[in-house]
Amino acid sequence: MKITADQIRKLKESTGAPVMRVKKLLEELNGDLKKAEVILRKEGFEKVEKRAGRTTGAGIVASYTHHNQKVVGVAELLCETDFVARNELFQNLGKDLAMQVASMGEINFHKQEFIKDPSKKINELVKELSAKTGENIRIGRVFRVELRNTTK
Repeated sequence: MKITADQIRKLKESTGAPVMRVKKLLEELNGDLKKAEVILRKEGFEKVEKRAGRTTGAGIVASYTHHNQKVVGVAELLCETDFVARNELFQNLGKDLAMQVASMGEINFHKQEFIKDPSKKINELVKELSAKTGENIRIGRVFRVELRNTTK
């Protein structure tokens, strides 16, 4: 089966795996995208575990204000370098985490189902991004602030 550049691009984007690894695996699996994605994600997660001890001295503080202006979520997302902290995928994850904490609160944050895709947990999203960027990424502090009714 002929492997197309489009197949390679899609798989690279979804897993963060190097182009040559994606191409070789697709050739070995006769173009089976689903099997290749499972294998590449597993390999990526194994690499993430090896990075877990590396220092996360860069990152962002992301915030989300609910449309009613009464609830705010704040999430600290940490990584190894400013280069990754400025990455669009990293920035978007920070925003999503802030929205998550505004919506769902801080309790068991890492184990919560992601509100945009309940098939994934928050900690899985972080691992996926770590696999794509090649850096240790972790969630720092998260908190939710809600306006209280102060009339007496």
